[in-house]
Amino acid sequence: MLLLSGLLLLLLLFLTPEGTGFWTLLIPILIFDVAVLYYIGEKRSRELSSIESVIHAIRKDMITSAEDIHLDKGLKSLQSEVKKMFLRLQNDINYLKHLERVRSEFLGNVSHELRTPIFAIQGFLETLLDGAIDDPKVNRSFLEKANKHTENLNSLLSDLIDISMIESHEMHLSFRYFKLFEFLDSVLQELLPRASAKNLQLKLHPFREELKAFGDKNRLKQVILNLVENAIKYTDQGSVEISVEEEEKSVKIIVKDTGIGISRRDLPRIFERFFRVDKDRSRAAGGTGLGLAIVKHIVEAHGSSVEVESIVGQGSEFSFRLKK
Repeated sequence: MLLLSGLLLLLLLFLTPEGTGFWTLLIPILIFDVAVLYYIGEKRSRELSSIESVIHAIRKDMITSAEDIHLDKGLKSLQSEVKKMFLRLQNDINYLKHLERVRSEFLGNVSHELRTPIFAIQGFLETLLDGAIDDPKVNRSFLEKANKHTENLNSLLSDLIDISMIESHEMHLSFRYFKLFEFLDSVLQELLPRASAKNLQLKLHPFREELKAFGDKNRLKQVILNLVENAIKYTDQGSVEISVEEEEKSVKIIVKDTGIGISRRDLPRIFERFFRVDKDRSRAAGGTGLGLAIVKHIVEAHGSSVEVESIVGQGSEFSFRLKK
């Protein structure tokens, strides 16, 4: 607009004859320019004011939805970008709030889980120091119970270290091929005494002994130990069985028990940290509530997922796949 008025002025200079009313023609053009500048200034002022108003409202948490953001009609493109920025900001804030809740819950759970064995050990030791140490009927029993709680405490700390490493992405895996039958058989041999103590059958169903799987043996040992120990813990009679199904590009490892089962309501939560299906029984058996969370993370690090099927009163079946 101003460029056009400038061109008009040049034309007037060249085309207006001497002695004619040049200034008479110039004044309206100058007035027009001033009016245009005033209009542009007012428009920019309104736009800046609307931007300032929206930013102020966002800072004061007066805007709860992106649809509440409205800029001057000449700023539609900027309005769209501000809405996108607001949505990203809201997502970041909600994520941080979620992390804070998880952190608070985690610290609360850890404090509770640590307090239980520590108080128990303290109670046994105080009783012994108060004179029970001289009573042969109780001293050994109390020492054995205190020792059991120290084992539980050590398991909890080990699991906490594992969870910390996993969630901070410091858990390094060493992938290689290994013979699956030898691996599973050696893990089950470690757990036979626990199964025998409850008169449970612990079986490894036969499969091709030369079959190899690809993964981190040490971390996968944690997975199998956790799954089988849980199966033994929640099975009072019957059996705990491991079977392997060979597929085209993978092997499916299945841990099945005839235990108490898991209700449909609890199934979605069993991989949460510190969640227990049977809290009293789990603590009494030394469970940390972190085992299945660790299992989930390790299996996912192998590019797989844990599948669960369970019927209350009949048993549970956990399975996952490995590349072969």
